[in-house]
Amino acid sequence: MNVLVINCGSSSLKYQLIDMRDERVIAKGLCERIGIEGSRIKHTAADKDAVIINGYMPDHKAAIKFVIDALVSPETGVIKSVDEITAVGHRVVHGGENFSSSTIIDATVMNAIRDCIDLAPLHNPANIVGIEACQALMPGTPQVAVFDTAFHQTMPEKAYLYAVPYEYYRKYKLRKYGFHGTSHKYVSLRTAEFLGKKVEDLKLVICHLGNGASVCAIDGGKSIDTTMGLTPLEGLAMGTRSGDLDPAIVQFIADKEHLTLKQVIEVLNKQSGVLGVSEISSDFRDLEDACDAGNERAMVTMDLFAYRVAKYVGAYAAAMNGIDAVVFTAGLGENSGVVREDVCKYLNFLGVKVDKDKNKCRGIEQDFSAEWAHCKSLVIPTNEELMIARDTKDLVDNL
Repeated sequence: MNVLVINCGSSSLKYQLIDMRDERVIAKGLCERIGIEGSRIKHTAADKDAVIINGYMPDHKAAIKFVIDALVSPETGVIKSVDEITAVGHRVVHGGENFSSSTIIDATVMNAIRDCIDLAPLHNPANIVGIEACQALMPGTPQVAVFDTAFHQTMPEKAYLYAVPYEYYRKYKLRKYGFHGTSHKYVSLRTAEFLGKKVEDLKLVICHLGNGASVCAIDGGKSIDTTMGLTPLEGLAMGTRSGDLDPAIVQFIADKEHLTLKQVIEVLNKQSGVLGVSEISSDFRDLEDACDAGNERAMVTMDLFAYRVAKYVGAYAAAMNGIDAVVFTAGLGENSGVVREDVCKYLNFLGVKVDKDKNKCRGIEQDFSAEWAHCKSLVIPTNEELMIARDTKDLVDNL
């Protein structure tokens, strides 16, 4: 079975074709500048060098046609015809309360995804366009929606309700939803395998740290709390997002800077976080270089970030009455030993202790706990595409 995984952004499209017999990626790529002059695909077939395919892609349907052509081309392809694609798995950002797991896409599911556009106005429309394009170009091929929010639907009311008038929840479903769910699900399952235990027997705090970042409390394989909320703006300070703040700050900035509410939210989403505090960069690699050069603002910013991650780890340890492991994943979590150590130094009270030599790792699975540590500290690289492909396979196998 070959599963095509599609992740549509507003002007981009990432894809992977995975042979589910051995879960091997046989082709992958990125369509860039969709609807913009200079659009192109960077396509990589297994065991071959990447190639650039230039060509105007006015919309996502055209981009997916380019992807299919690249997959079946004698020069760049890995399959002989589109019929060799058994199913398509789509990353969908928001499923609201409608979906607690991945699902085969039909008209009812499409309507439910459209109903969530208000909750994810930047993402769900692009996801819908990608699904419709695949349906048009591959009629009869099963399409599966895998929701970023679904994994967090196990959160209890005490975790997902906001302390605002309950009628807002009743009328608008105003609540915490959480994101990065596909990543948190994959990492929790892989952590259990790595430790040789059942996920049902573990209490984990997973730190998905990158330009977008979230922490998740997973008890027995189920999400019981996570840092992102109604939108991805809540929680940790991130690359350009503010994370948690006093809600009155929104009105304060609007009054002082003569901005509209929409403009303030734009500032909090795109000009804040570590970029806003450091005034250097949203890229943590730049901040680490600046720290090495003695830049005080960079050092304060990195301290702020690690401190906030550690606070949530501690809070989630309390929520679960203890933890078995703190797990780091995603671009920053997998590659920055500095950030991992800075977070873990706050967690000695949980029995976390870092082995500095083991922590000198990048992008590999690693237990970097010291010998006497009572709580494991791990690096487990995420693989959202594989999780999407697995969910897709499971559903299609049962058709």
